[in-house]
This record gives sequence, structure tokens and C-alpha cells, in this order.
Amino acid sequence: MKLHRNLVLGIAEILQDIFVNGKYADESIEKKFKEKEKWGARDRGFVAENVYEIVRWWRKICFLIDVPYEEYDQDFMKIIGVWFAIKNGSLPNWNEWMDIDISKLYDKLQIANKIPEVKHSISDWVYDLGSRELKERWDLELEAMNKPAKVVIRANTLLTTPDELIELFKLENIEVRKISCEYPEALELVKRKNIFQTDLFQNGLFEMQDANSQLVAKYLDPKPGMRVIDACAGAGGKTLHIAALMKNKGTIIALDTELKRLNELKRRTKRAKVDIVQIRHIKNSKIIKRLYDSADRLLLDSPCTGLGTLKRNPDAKWKLRPEYYNRVKETQAIILRRYSKMLKKGGRMVYATCSLLPSENEWQIKNFLASEEGKSFKLINENRLLPSETGYDGFYIAVLEKVEESAALSEIKESMNIAENFEKQIEPYLE
Repeated sequence: MKLHRNLVLGIAEILQDIFVNGKYADESIEKKFKEKEKWGARDRGFVAENVYEIVRWWRKICFLIDVPYEEYDQDFMKIIGVWFAIKNGSLPNWNEWMDIDISKLYDKLQIANKIPEVKHSISDWVYDLGSRELKERWDLELEAMNKPAKVVIRANTLLTTPDELIELFKLENIEVRKISCEYPEALELVKRKNIFQTDLFQNGLFEMQDANSQLVAKYLDPKPGMRVIDACAGAGGKTLHIAALMKNKGTIIALDTELKRLNELKRRTKRAKVDIVQIRHIKNSKIIKRLYDSADRLLLDSPCTGLGTLKRNPDAKWKLRPEYYNRVKETQAIILRRYSKMLKKGGRMVYATCSLLPSENEWQIKNFLASEEGKSFKLINENRLLPSETGYDGFYIAVLEKVEESAALSEIKESMNIAENFEKQIEPYLE
């Protein structure tokens, strides 16, 4: 395909913003699109697709031209040239690309694919971390997560049905399809298009939400009229799904430490026509203490490394640092111990992450159940959703119930047995 210089220069500027200025890919792309109002849908699609793929394969591209992948202030035009040389097998005669020898690149590519960290384009420490915890399974997951994410939306059942939404999209010349009965509200775009400029989005008929992410609220099992706390609500994707499952009846208290994300949730609730959400900014521990023993359902969509979402967030693997991994594990443990007190006896709590690592998932739950705060809980169910098996983001979901004090001790053994049985089920993946 013909490369247009203005688009390639735009890609280089976005890469500079991501790697040198530390911005997230989606933010940088959106900023560039606002600057380049004359770019059409095809131009924007070309730029976005190639930015994400270059970010995804950053380490491998750097390896091909013998530059350190950890040093992000690179010759971005050369990086782009190498990418298109491998992708297309040829390059236009631009001055910036005159010294790129395509035959040598293909020879070097054979070597790259024999080095796991380079083949999967991942940093050494993240590759080692995943290998320790997931063994051979890690390579399978990395291979799956290096495939571009599918565009999945959730039909807002307060305003429409999946079948109605499919027909409404047809009127916009956009084809979407159902996935499976496991994801009843999920629809997948057959071909990528900008769906956020449509009236369907502006009127709140759907939200962007990965298919496996949509299972989290299902596991929570909220009912109309309940009092539900979404304790790590963020921008509220799961909050809105919970509201739809509750038929907009009852109360949802959405908590988060980041006010900016809660403001985004406020905008999204208006668009989705949801009016049962109370938004509260966590400024101190008093906010949590006032809510002790008050929730019928409690969702802890915990902060995590996000290592299950590299399909759609490939820049995350270059921004992640060991100190954050260590800090986030401590945060997860604190959230489980402190926030779990907001649940009523007999209530249901879901702990979820978009990480694949047992240290953020099963091991956290096992430690929580053995803690003083966890003694009144029993584990009902847990599930790890793997990109290699589902094709969507990786998630871990644990369902726990808060039991009566008199029954708590008898339930602990049952919970531990469930955890041990789950470990036995996944042993083949860990060996």
C-alpha cells in the first residue's frame, strides 16, 4: 500500500508523545486527531492501527536495528520504516529510510523469533515474572495478547436490546454481531469503524466494554432494589453494567480515589440514563468506615498490573515497573481487608482484576481468607479468564459470601477446599 508522508509523520509524533512524554496511546492518538481535523476515517484508522502495532512490537523492532528497547528517545522515523519494511516487504525511497536493508531485517527476524522475550516483544523482568508464576502458560498468553483486540460493546439494556441495537447499527451501515450466550449483552464489530460519533453512542444505547469484563457484574449478581457498592469504580464501565442488571432500581455507591475518573463516570451515567448511582470520592478512611455493614453486594475491581489487557493496551507493558507491581500487591491486600467490611452478613463480594498473575489473584484471596478480616467469608467460586482460551482480555474473578459469625468457622474449611481444588484444576497450566 502507498505510504503518505503526512500520516507517517503523524505516527512519529504520536510515538514520541507515548515513549518520550509518557502519555498513553489512546490519549496521544485522540490528541493528534483533534489537531488533524482534515484526516478522514481511513487516514485515522491507518494511523491508529499502525501506532498500536509499532508499540506492541517495540522490542522486536528495536532488536532488528540493534538499539536498546529500554531507551525510548529513538529515531522514530527509522522505527516506523523498519515496521513497514517487514509488514509490506518494501519501502518508498525516502531519505530517512535509505539505509534500511530489508534482506538483513528478515535475517535478523529469524534470530529474534528464537529469543522468547524478543519474539513476544516484552521486557525481561515482565517475561521472567510471568514465567515464574504461569510457567509455560505465559508464552501462550503472550502470543494471544499480541493479537489486536476485537472491538466489543455492551448494549445498554435500560434503553435497548442487543437485537434492536444490531438493527439500528445496520441503519448506520455498521455491522455488529452477537458473540455467544455467555455474553448476552455483548456485540462485536465485524469491521472496525468509528462508532462513537453515532447518535447511538451519544444517546447512551451502548458502552465500550470487553466481553470478559462484562462477566464481572454477572458474577456479582445484583438485583433490583439492592444496595450495591462499587468500591474501585474508576470511570464506571462495570458500574453502568450493574445499574442495567438492577434495571435502574435500588442504590449503587460508586467509590474511587481518583476524582477525574469519577467525573467521567458522572458524564457516562447521564448519557446512559442511569440515576441510581451515588458518586463519592475517597479522600480518607472515614468514607469507607461510614459504609461498614451496609452493602448487599460489593465489587472490588481492584487496581492491578493490567497484564491481562495487553491486547488493547500494548503500551502498558513498557510503562509497568517492578516497584509498581510490588506496590499494587500491597494495595490489593489492603483493599480486601478494609473494604470487605462494607458488606452485610449474607452479602456477596466479588474481587476482580484484569491480571493473569496468581500473586494478584488466587494468592491474594487465599491470604485474605486466612486473615482476621477474612474469617467471616467463604469462597463461593473463582475463575480465571485467559486470552488464549477466550480471545478477549484476561480476568480473574472470585466470588465470596459474608457468613454469620456462628457459621464462619465451619465455612473456612470449605472455602480453603474450594481454593485447593481450583489450584489442582490449573496445575497442568503451571507445571
